[in-house]
Amino acid sequence: MAALLSLGVGLLGRGLLGCPRAASCSSICSGIRRLSLDKSPLSPPKRPLNAYLRYVVEQQQILFKQKPDIRVVERTKWIAQAWRQLTADQKQPYEIAANDGKEKYKLELATFKAQLTPAELDVLKENKRHKLAKRKSMRQKRKLTMLGKPKRPRTAFNIFMAENFDDAKGPTSTAKLKYLQDEWHQLSDTQKQMYKQLAEDDKIRYRNEIKSWEEQMIETGHEDVIRAKKKKRLRRLPRKKAKSKQTVSQTASTDAKASKPTSTSKTGKEVKSIKKPEE
Repeated sequence: MAALLSLGVGLLGRGLLGCPRAASCSSICSGIRRLSLDKSPLSPPKRPLNAYLRYVVEQQQILFKQKPDIRVVERTKWIAQAWRQLTADQKQPYEIAANDGKEKYKLELATFKAQLTPAELDVLKENKRHKLAKRKSMRQKRKLTMLGKPKRPRTAFNIFMAENFDDAKGPTSTAKLKYLQDEWHQLSDTQKQMYKQLAEDDKIRYRNEIKSWEEQMIETGHEDVIRAKKKKRLRRLPRKKAKSKQTVSQTASTDAKASKPTSTSKTGKEVKSIKKPEE
């Protein structure tokens, strides 16, 4: 590392003194900066590839040489199908390499953690938690897209921006957005009313579509992707049904008791007719 830094400083010095292109100096500086960042104390060793990914990397290189025009999606499908057709003996070299990489990774990770302070370990755990949460969020978004979740309703300004973005002034998207924001604020309430009405119509569209979509998700066993409010309503339904059944059963039992004929009590005449046996 020290040798690389000294080499970079030497190149930088020669560039400052005699290089007519100042851009090369900035590129050298950025390269040195990347080298220093790559060796930061909180950069843990990378996880090793499993057996299948090792096979993918190998076959990607072979397919790229044999069929350079093949699309990435088709290449991935072909490799996945070829992997499923391999026998256990054919997969064994990749699995052995994956296990060796896993053992090496465990040793490197233990050595890496032993060099960190408690504060750095806390930062490392927080970074890992953040990465896992980000991956979970991305997987959830992909799943919702695959399941065809309806798009959320647009606001009045979103509709205005979509209609006028191409004609907006500005060299970049950020400049165009700033221009449209200024134009929106200058519109009168009457001019904004049309976009507000379109936004209200879009809300109605979303409510109808999301209700139908969530019912479909429940029927197909994807309750985990529906809204939290909908889940609460679903949890209340069994309780309400149980209470209603209990109420119906109690009412039926009460009616049955009321309709049951009671034993006739003896009238006064019958009592009088009963004579006491003589002693």
